Amino acid sequence: MHHVVALVRPVQPAFALGCAVEVFDTVPPGTPRHYTFEVATETPGPIPTTAGYAMSVPRDLSAVRSADTVIIPGWTPVETPPSPQVSRALRQAHQRGARLVALCGGTFALARTGLLDGRSATTHWARADRLRQEFPAIRVESDTPFVDHGDVATSAGAGAGVDLCLHLLARDHGAAHAALVARYLAMTPHRASHGTHPPPEDPLDGLARWVDARLGSPLSVTDLAAQLQVSPRTLARRFTDRFATSPGAWLLARRVAAARTLLAETDLPVDAVAARVGLTSATNLRRRFRAQVGTTPGAYRRALRDG
Repeated sequence: MHHVVALVRPVQPAFALGCAVEVFDTVPPGTPRHYTFEVATETPGPIPTTAGYAMSVPRDLSAVRSADTVIIPGWTPVETPPSPQVSRALRQAHQRGARLVALCGGTFALARTGLLDGRSATTHWARADRLRQEFPAIRVESDTPFVDHGDVATSAGAGAGVDLCLHLLARDHGAAHAALVARYLAMTPHRASHGTHPPPEDPLDGLARWVDARLGSPLSVTDLAAQLQVSPRTLARRFTDRFATSPGAWLLARRVAAARTLLAETDLPVDAVAARVGLTSATNLRRRFRAQVGTTPGAYRRALRDG
């Protein structure tokens, strides 16, 4: 049976969690149960919600290790980064093949794992510009209810999270079953029929994986163009169309994103982090990091660990 885990935190958006529960934990009469659903958090116990009540969450991050789908049902405030332990749990879940799903502000938490870099994603329209500014390696689709890449998926507002969850239900068990669940929940059945197949992979997604495996190397824009077998001019045009930035700026953003991960998850000295991500020196890393993140690598690491 498919195991779904909603990863919550204080203060948990109640409606976004409710959307996920209603879709994945509803079993219309006469139909088999396809999912088990549970809620987990980093520190088990009472978790306050935006509705003013607290809910008891007994499961810790160990639940994520057995999940087939991990849902981040909102995230408040969006500027708060996941702890190193939460980020590590999400990345490890993705690495072993779990599907990661972010609803509304949950996109920001997922973005901070680096798993959305080089891909398209969405979030609530009021925060779309912030997402673009903070994560230039992500193509923000602010005019779509959800974006599904198969292994990661994001939705716009929490209401659009219902659309995304029904879409995933259709992918897993067919449009007819998703429509049945939608009708049982008194929702319009057409919600379940939004594109039941993930979008074809853009060559730039493959380029992102190729780059990530070689960040410690002195990559150039010419190297990126050669990998895609296009001219540097064509590569620049594609990056402008998809990311509204240049290949060089995109590559730098990926290096800084990788540095953020290493600072959060390792005790490597700053100069070693700089070498691992291809920024050559601690001085260069500090300069680039401050420009993109707004603080120094050392302060960023301390803030994560003190929080």
